[in-house]
Amino acid sequence: MITVEVALGIHCVLIKKYGGHPGVRDQTLLKSAIARPYHTFDGKDLYPTSLEKAAALIESILINHPFMDGNKRTGYVLMRILLLDDRKDIKADEDDKYDLVISVAAGNLPYDGILNWLKKRVENKKES
Repeated sequence: MITVEVALGIHCVLIKKYGGHPGVRDQTLLKSAIARPYHTFDGKDLYPTSLEKAAALIESILINHPFMDGNKRTGYVLMRILLLDDRKDIKADEDDKYDLVISVAAGNLPYDGILNWLKKRVENKKES
């Protein structure tokens, strides 16, 4: 499960490694983005699969823009961690991943489009 603490830790590592201004721009937007994949209604998950959770998470991080810098990097990495926790991974080249992130951040690829992108590119990880 992705938590605010996990998101802050990942963001810190990414800012140190790749640069940018550290810190949270809006704590409420961060909490909202992290909570969205785990929302329920009438006792049922609104996003029951890891792909649905991942799509909701990256869209919320990139659209809410809770960090000072590094929102796209952090959103992508958090999405990937969520998938890896369910033994799934994205099989796409760097250009394809870049296009996904830029399209989501620009508001040109909403939740359903993200979910469709993931369905075409996510595979179960093999046992090692």
